[in-house]
Formats: sequence, structure tokens, C-alpha cells
Amino acid sequence: MPTDTVTAGARSSSSIFSRIASFYAISPNAPERDFATDDERARFYKKLKLQAFFAATLGYSLYYVCRTSLNVMKKPIIDSGVLDATQLGIISSALLFAYAIGKFVNGFVADYCNIKRFMATGLIISALANAFMGMMGIASAAIPASVMCICFAVMWCFNGWAQSMGAPPAIISLSRWFPLKERGTYYGFFSASHNLGEFFSFLFVGSIVAVAGWQSGFFGSAIAGAIGIALVVFFLHDHPRAHGLPAVEAMAGEKTSKADKMSTRDIQKMVLRTPAVWVLAAASAFMYISRYAINGWGMLFLQEQKGFTDVEALSIISINALLGIAGTVLSGWFSDKLFKGDRQIPALIFGMLNAAALALFLFGGNAMWVNILAMVLFGIAIGVLICFLGGLMAIDIVPRRATGAALGVVGIASYVAAGIQDVVSGWLINSHITTVDGVNHYNFLPVAIFWLGASIISFLLPLLNARRKVQQDEE
Repeated sequence: MPTDTVTAGARSSSSIFSRIASFYAISPNAPERDFATDDERARFYKKLKLQAFFAATLGYSLYYVCRTSLNVMKKPIIDSGVLDATQLGIISSALLFAYAIGKFVNGFVADYCNIKRFMATGLIISALANAFMGMMGIASAAIPASVMCICFAVMWCFNGWAQSMGAPPAIISLSRWFPLKERGTYYGFFSASHNLGEFFSFLFVGSIVAVAGWQSGFFGSAIAGAIGIALVVFFLHDHPRAHGLPAVEAMAGEKTSKADKMSTRDIQKMVLRTPAVWVLAAASAFMYISRYAINGWGMLFLQEQKGFTDVEALSIISINALLGIAGTVLSGWFSDKLFKGDRQIPALIFGMLNAAALALFLFGGNAMWVNILAMVLFGIAIGVLICFLGGLMAIDIVPRRATGAALGVVGIASYVAAGIQDVVSGWLINSHITTVDGVNHYNFLPVAIFWLGASIISFLLPLLNARRKVQQDEE
């Protein structure tokens, strides 16, 4: 091949990469706006930060619909004979493992990015992945089960990577737009997006599946993703200075710290060397085992172990998602107001409540009210823990410009554990089935012990960080 052709090709590739990098780069600072009064500037700032907050929260909740849609369809898929529990466990874990790696990588990348464009791109890919799964489902009768499993796993892996482009930019938007004294409160409100998305998924996607079949459920989640894309594109804002406003630190009169003089890369390296961040990552990992156990296998447990109908099981599990909203919304507020930003004590209290609620659900009997109560308590507890262990406690102890890096560390640990949970749970469930007269009988005891043990470890680990102060105390 001629040298000039090689050179031209390299130049072209470099040009494409440069254009992509430029497209996703943080928005440049705009000239500072002139305001007639300080009140006018404050109103403009408040308008933009609230738009960013609602776009991040609702947009990420619709990310969740595109992620959890498969959980709603597991039983119908198993009943159809297309795939079994072990295969579905592998497919679910493909998303979680890809999400784990992606959240680590994209957490670090997002610190350098235009968060609107970055977040919208991930949701576009996720919505397309769901639509493709729906099309594969329609053609399932003509496709061998092994091929179907591989195709679903590959597509769900792509979805997992795309999903990892949601949380980092959404939470970075809170860090860029909200002062430290408000961050816990709004992070708690934002964390309700997890539960809101799960509730939408169980209610919206579940209703579509009940009426039109599991294949249509994937198309429903793709439509939800399209709505989320519009919200992000029109209402999520990159940072205050891109709109002619001072940085949030200056607006809030926050003290400067040593980190302000460091590069973003050096701050991120510092995060990787902080043991307290890794302790929180491990605690979140064990919490995510119990969380995804209920989200992924709770309906099957209620249907097969306790004899609830599909509608009853769906109603009970959806309570967990709905009550989680209350837990997350209140968690940041009461830790900011009642505990002065200290998350340690409430994390311990709600970690113990999470384990107790899970034990009640697994071993508390078949009465409807018992299982509803278990999901009420579990939802509230897991909602608080998603907020605290899943990110807030980690970003509290790192500088603002390393928000994405801290989330990346916590995220990779959490979702590797969640992925391992899906594989292990699927195997434990499948290997303890006995068939009598053509009827399957499940033994959930081994997997129940696995889930409960993880929840106990999750609230013990943060005690190792009991003396660690939040970042604003160190500045």
C-alpha cells in the first residue's frame, strides 16, 4: 500500500476521533452575563439548575426502564420455553458485567465530558437494544434456543455498556450545579430515579407484557427510552459557566482546597488510592447482591415458592420500587439536616433494616400482608442504601471534579457483584429443582441464604470508615 495512502488514512482516522472528542468535550465557558440585580442572576441560576435536576432524574429513571425490562419478562419467557432460568441468568449478568466495566470507564470519562450529549448517547443505544430484543423475540419460533441465548446476551451486553453512560453524567450534573450544603438533599431526590424507573418498568412494561406478550414489552421500554432522550436533550445543562454564570463554588462561597490546584487526572488518581472509597465500593457490592436478587428473581420466588399469581407477584414486587422512592427522597435530606452531612449512622440503621426485611420476605410465610410489609421495609431501606452506599458517601469524601471517578469505583464493584449474583442465583435455583409428574418443584433455601448473607455483610463494612470525614470538612 502506498505510503501516502496510509498517511491519508491515519489522518482521516485522527480527524474523525478529534471531531468525536470535540463533540463530547465539556462546553466552553460563555462570556459572563450581565444581570440587572443579584436576584435576577439567582433566579436564572435556579431555573437552570432545577431543569438540570429534573432532566437528570427523570431521564435516568427512563434509563432504568430500558435496563430492568427483562426482569419483568423472565417468567413469561421461561413459560414460553424459549429460554430457561440458567440462560436468563447468563443474559442478565451480561448486562451487569458490561455495566460494571462501563461504569468504571465512563465514570472517569464523564468528568471530562459534556454531560448532556454523553447521557443522551447512552440512552439512544439502550433504546435501540431493547427494540432489537423485541424483534428477536418475534422471530424466536424460528431461532434455536442456543442462538437466541447468545444473541440476547450480546445485545444485553451492549445495553449494559450504554446504561453505564447514564448515572455518571446525571450525578456529575448535581455536582456541577448544586453547592455542598444542598448536595445530599438533591442527591437523595435524584436517587429516587432508580426506584421510579423500576416502578415504571414493573407497571408500564409489565402491563404491556400482560396484554400483548413479552416481546412487546421490549418495544414499550424502547418508547420510554425515547421520551428520556428528549428530556435530556432539551433540559439537561452542562455547567453554570457555559451559560454565563459563575461556577457553583463561587456562587455558594465555598472554601477552596488543595484539590483546586490539581489536574482532574491527578485528582482521579488520588481517588484510586483512597481506601475508604474501596470500602464503600465493597459495601455497595454486597448491597447490590440483595437488591438485584429481589429485582431479578423476586417475582419467580413469589410465584414458585409462595404460589402467588403473576399479577399478585408483580404487585408485591412493585411495592418495593415504589417505597424505595420515599427512602431515597428522604435519605439525603435527613442526613443533611439531622446528621449534619454524616451518613454513617443512618447507613447502619437502614442496612440492618434491609437485612431484616429480606429475612421477612424469604422466611416470613405466604400471607399477602407479610410479603407486602417485607417489600415496604425492603424498598425504604434499599432506597436509602442506594443513595448512601451507591454513591453519595463516596462522592462526599472526594473533590468535586472527581465525582465521576468515585462513582466509577463504586459502580464497577456494585455491578460485578450484581452480575455474579445473577449467575450464582440462576445456577442455585436451577440446580435445586425437582420434577415430579412433570411438575417442577423449587427449593429456594440455598439461594435465600446467599442473598441474606450478602445483605448482612453490606451494613458491617461501612463501619470501617466510621472516622472518615466528608470532603467539605477537609477543605
